[in-house]
Amino acid sequence: MDPATQSQRPLIIGSRASKLAQIQAEIVENVLKEAHPSQPFEIKLMTSEGDRNQTQALYLLGGKALWTKDLEVELLNGSIDLIVHCLKDVPTSLPEGCEMSAILEREDPRDTLVVKQGLSYTSFEEMPAGSVIGTSSVRRVAQLRKSFPHLAFQDVRGNLNTRLAKLDAEDGPYTALVLAGAGLERLGFKNRITSYISPPVLYPAVGQAALAVETRIGDSKVTEIVSVLTHWQTQWQCLAERACLRVLEGGCSVPVGVETTLTGNKDSGVSPRLKITGTVTSLDGLTHVAATIEEDINSIEDAEAVGRRLAEELKASGADAILEDIKKDRAAKQQTTTSPLATTTPSQ
Repeated sequence: MDPATQSQRPLIIGSRASKLAQIQAEIVENVLKEAHPSQPFEIKLMTSEGDRNQTQALYLLGGKALWTKDLEVELLNGSIDLIVHCLKDVPTSLPEGCEMSAILEREDPRDTLVVKQGLSYTSFEEMPAGSVIGTSSVRRVAQLRKSFPHLAFQDVRGNLNTRLAKLDAEDGPYTALVLAGAGLERLGFKNRITSYISPPVLYPAVGQAALAVETRIGDSKVTEIVSVLTHWQTQWQCLAERACLRVLEGGCSVPVGVETTLTGNKDSGVSPRLKITGTVTSLDGLTHVAATIEEDINSIEDAEAVGRRLAEELKASGADAILEDIKKDRAAKQQTTTSPLATTTPSQ
């Protein structure tokens, strides 16, 4: 193909079809258009297995690939040129032929409390025993059970609009939902945030609030084009987190939480300092292990090495036993297709 013609071929950005995913794809598209004004871009929307199955609890559906596999098939067959992901939804091991080529600057990674309209509660502590908290994340449930055993937790699926409608329904069971703050803000729902939930009460998921771009290995043109998106501080932090999760073999339905900071500038002559805390919590909230590593790093490889060491410390502190129990629990419940969240009652 003539190089001049090739340069004008639109690059196709693949995205899930939810409103939030569209907004995130448009964020990436706008940055790319500004950086590469002569290169056209188009967005192609698709549904994933996670979008199509809105009835079964995420805990029982398996790993994170249910959000990414369909898009990756299109990427590998050349139907699209890049994929925009919420990084927390991306498996720690990518399919052969795919690579993570950019990670954008992370927004506030904290989860938030969103209380039903008409109720005056501003915190979990104010809620009476038996109040139902909606979330599809076992990470959130496990950590919150530890601090708030008087609450009940129930699975809630659907896009953010659907979940908020379920929350506010007069005959709905929910007192409140726990939702990622970054997603609410991107969708224009910041006004629904009752309060932010910070560590140590609730540690965010690995990669939470960061957008990432996946491309084909060997597609040097697209890799170069998307490189403008990368925020190196976020990239180093998130790759450390993902290295930790990879060792723990966790996924979006495993209660692994993290908090990471990176101070300093890699171009200043002084090594940036990485501090990362990892946590693993049992489903009943009764067993919780945490570890922290803080040290100077000088590269992505250093960051990932810190993440792997953190995972080993967690495993040595009891995380292995927690994760093994979770695997057994999931396997048993998959036999009966019963959600551990849908049948939750408050701890006594």
